[in-house]
Amino acid sequence: MSKILFIGGSLNVTTMMHEIAKHLRAHDCRFSPFYADGPVLAALKRLGLLEYTILGGAARARTLDHFRLHNLTVDDGGRNGGYDLVVMGTDLVVPHNVEGKPIVLVQEGMVDPENYRYHLVRRFGFPRYLANTSTTGLSHAYRRFCVASEGFRNVFIKKGVPAEKIEVTGIPNFDHASSYLDNDFPHRGYVLAATSCLRENMKYENRKRFIQKALDVAGPRRLIFKLHPNEDIVRAKREIARHAPGALVFAEGNTNHMIANAEAVVTKYSSVALLAAAMGKEIHSDLDPAWLEQVKPLQTGGASAARIASICEEYLH
Repeated sequence: MSKILFIGGSLNVTTMMHEIAKHLRAHDCRFSPFYADGPVLAALKRLGLLEYTILGGAARARTLDHFRLHNLTVDDGGRNGGYDLVVMGTDLVVPHNVEGKPIVLVQEGMVDPENYRYHLVRRFGFPRYLANTSTTGLSHAYRRFCVASEGFRNVFIKKGVPAEKIEVTGIPNFDHASSYLDNDFPHRGYVLAATSCLRENMKYENRKRFIQKALDVAGPRRLIFKLHPNEDIVRAKREIARHAPGALVFAEGNTNHMIANAEAVVTKYSSVALLAAAMGKEIHSDLDPAWLEQVKPLQTGGASAARIASICEEYLH
């Protein structure tokens, strides 16, 4: 029996890790919320500046709740050590205590556009997390990188990820879009506007303009806002009440079901667009539609977790 550490993050990543672990039950599988042990991030966390990230606040609480709900064995921060394999959903930060271990990296969803932060990180060697998910895969600390589609394989190769490290497996939560059509969300035929946490990550967003765009797309149709789990919920609700007082707002609930029941989806460049593309929805986003069509996630009928688990097994024997 081998010992495997699964590192969560957002609830999306945490549930991905859980799905993969279900196919590795012959091994000692342990779970941790996302953590970082570098001095800079540790200082920022102490100052309360990471509350809207996967390192603290609601994201960490949701991950721990998921672990408790499913009676998963928790090793917070991987402190027990002795792991034969580590499975992660991001490599923007690679904790020191797993460096040098065999790592299987799993694409968590959408990657951010390559803006000026990305180019500063690449040019001057600044920490990858400053450019958020645009630098996914650039740690090169992993043995294999499991990605959502052939289109994304090409994206990561262009960033500099070695082609031989990439496996197109599909990714859990995005690989069986049709399964979300059977749901009990009570609304149908609306426009769904999925917000972002750009401002909480020290990026600019004109939320008033986004709300107006959603109103324009909706026209006479009902408009529903699904708030990003890592954003300032109180502020977001206040802004929507001011600029779109007739809209429904959900801070909780199954986003995938909301996408499935929508006629159209409005977002910026979040992972919501990937699932909407897989469902063939009308999409209004900051992404090029042709690019989105190229990278939309491979539909494996829910088999991606098993595919990733089989890759994990290669490093356990």
